[in-house]
Amino acid sequence: MQPSDARNLRGAAIPTGAVGVGAVLIGLLTAGGKGALAAALATVVVLVFFSISAIAVSWAGKISAQTMMLAALASYMVKILAVMVLVTAMDGVSIWNTKVFGWAVIALALCYIAAEFRVVLQRRPYVDEPESALDRSP
Repeated sequence: MQPSDARNLRGAAIPTGAVGVGAVLIGLLTAGGKGALAAALATVVVLVFFSISAIAVSWAGKISAQTMMLAALASYMVKILAVMVLVTAMDGVSIWNTKVFGWAVIALALCYIAAEFRVVLQRRPYVDEPESALDRSP
């Protein structure tokens, strides 16, 4: 993993984990132990899903920009399908509060995306110049 990719991952995962702790407390206050368990599971799901995508895209970036884009799209599709399977499998679950789980996943996903966006905006822009442009002298 490139140092900049690791910085992006840390810059998004750490704030999301902190918000996840807050979500567990809110879940505990609003729905008791089942709400706290739901928020904790939501935190794990969001951190794992987004981190796997970041690692896959970072790995693909070592190969080429086209492979990186393919990895980003493929990981997005896999996440959507996995969430669909997870939600379908959870249909009759009563061990945790599914409403708290759903709202926590939405809030934590938005937090992760916003934190990742903030980290990327703080970095200097990267421009990939074609080799022909580098050969020309002014």
